[in-house]
Amino acid sequence: MSIFLAGAGPDPLGFPDVFDQFADAVRRHAAPGRAVRIAVAVHHRGGSPEELIETCSAPLQARLDCGIVAIPLRGDKPADPAAFDGVDGVVVGGGLTPAYWEGLLPAAAAISRLVAAGSPYLGFSAGAMVAPNRALIGGHRINGVDVCGEECSEGLEAVEIRQGLGLVPFAVDVHAAQAGTVSRAVGAVAAGQVDWAVAIDENTAVVLEPAGANGYRVIGSGNAWDIRNAGGGTVVSIRAGA
Repeated sequence: MSIFLAGAGPDPLGFPDVFDQFADAVRRHAAPGRAVRIAVAVHHRGGSPEELIETCSAPLQARLDCGIVAIPLRGDKPADPAAFDGVDGVVVGGGLTPAYWEGLLPAAAAISRLVAAGSPYLGFSAGAMVAPNRALIGGHRINGVDVCGEECSEGLEAVEIRQGLGLVPFAVDVHAAQAGTVSRAVGAVAAGQVDWAVAIDENTAVVLEPAGANGYRVIGSGNAWDIRNAGGGTVVSIRAGA
């Protein structure tokens, strides 16, 4: 029962640990005597998700004898909740966070049930951002003031918090130190949009075990920036990967 939230897209050479540990978690969860199946949900802004599905799937199939249930997300065709039936793990790729939110929201209850029953979840970048109860979807301004670069806005002006997949109790931002999004997560907490946020560096992931736990560990070469509302102020602590 593990949730892996990675601070960037899939990179099996630069950050193999997240694939190793997710594959181990799937192996422990899968029922003996039947083929392992992993759902891979991706959105491609050009409308051709096959390459991204392969990017997410190939490192898993190199580590685990598994079948892939490909779930392409398109603007006019969100995920069918039934597509997740009976899978042993869920992987959600990276890209435009609002597009992932729109594509996965109809299947949120199905994904949440799977994870609650023990299926591991691995979210890369956008797939990590949509996982929380209250998800930070994008934007670069709070109360009209810039809190990060417009290039990180995902096409939104104001920072938006929306109902997510309901898997973790804190909001998530990604590419933290590399893209300067730590300030967006800090701003969201300081403005009272969320009480708790975690901004995750590239080549880094936070891992919750069991699913639904309030605590987490950090793996990889970067940091997780833990930001909380405490005593009327905003407290930031840095947790290094191991």
